[in-house]
Amino acid sequence: ANACFLFSGLIGRSWAMVFAAGGLKVKLYDIAQEQLTSALENIRKQMKELKESGFLKGALSVEQQLALISVCTDLKAAVEGATFIQECTPENLELKKKIFGQLDLIVGDNVILSSSTSCLLPSKLFTGLKHVKQCIVSHPVNPPYFVPLVEIVPHPETDPSTTERTYALMKKIGQSPVKLNKEIEGFVLNRLQYAVISEAWRLVGERIISPTDLDLVMSDGLGMRYAFIGPLETMHLNAEGISNYCERYREGMKLVLNTFGPVPEFSGEIEQKINQAMSEKIPSVPKVLDARRKWRDDCLTGLAKLKKEMKSE
Repeated sequence: ANACFLFSGLIGRSWAMVFAAGGLKVKLYDIAQEQLTSALENIRKQMKELKESGFLKGALSVEQQLALISVCTDLKAAVEGATFIQECTPENLELKKKIFGQLDLIVGDNVILSSSTSCLLPSKLFTGLKHVKQCIVSHPVNPPYFVPLVEIVPHPETDPSTTERTYALMKKIGQSPVKLNKEIEGFVLNRLQYAVISEAWRLVGERIISPTDLDLVMSDGLGMRYAFIGPLETMHLNAEGISNYCERYREGMKLVLNTFGPVPEFSGEIEQKINQAMSEKIPSVPKVLDARRKWRDDCLTGLAKLKKEMKSE
């Protein structure tokens, strides 16, 4: 497969690195050459840092991977020869529809048109395109180079072969794809994430716990096991199987869940309280945030390496 990524921002660059690590030729498209030049410099820098720390993905060297990445400022030339096109524009419906409208006019019948959107439904993105059967959402987790999950979400008219080809491609490049049988608001990852955020917000707002201690409940509690197993397997292992867990805890779970309040507004006094706590821990200035993000990515890389080693054993 040859892949094309539109555009060369954070997600586009990270996708390009993932595909190059998998040994595939990739092309980054953007409207400005300086954007592409900057993107290549950023990719080279990241790859060298990953190599030095022992976390570079794939069997190829940095130079071999970089040689697989080319750039282009002409859309038609960028997609020529591509069998998989991944759109990576900002989360703006009209912008994305405009891009896919342009692609619909120039691609053939064997090209997969994929979007990185995290919340826009495929039916809103692709309906009306003549190549709608080739359209799909491949939602990565930011940053995709360090977190392998990809949610594959079809349009109601997406051909099953498009889903299967996309799934196989993601497996080939070392990602962890999951297939949704149909579209739903927020897909699956964000629905789970927002449920946690919503209850976290309420618990802080009701002065049950401080913002920093709330985060500790996840990072040193639930998150420890969720890094390796999901909530359903956790239930299964925390009793003598799922049925036994439900028998033991069904009424308790329902009792607690019935005390959950309405969806928070995510504003006002609680927002200020949480913002203050987070800003005291990590000041909201670019240099500090970037350093913390790098620390996060280093942690994720180490965790990914550990998980890979444990699976191989």
